[in-house]
Amino acid sequence: TSFQVSNINAGTGASNVIPGKLEVTANFRFSTELSVNEIKQRFIDILIKHSIDHEIDWQLSGHPFLTKPGDLLTAAQVAIAEVTAIQSELSTAGGTSDGRFIAPTGAQVIELGPVNKTIHRINEEVCANELDQLSRIYRLIMSQLLSA
Repeated sequence: TSFQVSNINAGTGASNVIPGKLEVTANFRFSTELSVNEIKQRFIDILIKHSIDHEIDWQLSGHPFLTKPGDLLTAAQVAIAEVTAIQSELSTAGGTSDGRFIAPTGAQVIELGPVNKTIHRINEEVCANELDQLSRIYRLIMSQLLSA
């Protein structure tokens, strides 16, 4: 689980006025190992422990998911190995995923894209060569799934 702060706002804009409140917009990126209620309680416990007066507006944008082994996952691992000579590693470290909207339907869901150390940051970038590799991987996945 990680805690991501996306916005912090306090003060009036004047340099000699002590702010009356601080507003923080943040999100938790969590796995299936924790429930929403567990995360809320742990966070509130921390605020209380440090005597922080708080008001929280909770919003859940989706639940985490895990895809069980199946045809899609196998096809992706085979295609990645064939194109890149890398044995892929299953990971949930990608952060927030639109797959959270599809997984509840029971569909197999994987996320597969270029390595991106700058994702969702200022000056996000990706290596063009990796896009070519990714295109070949996608084609191989589709070929395997359609011939099965």
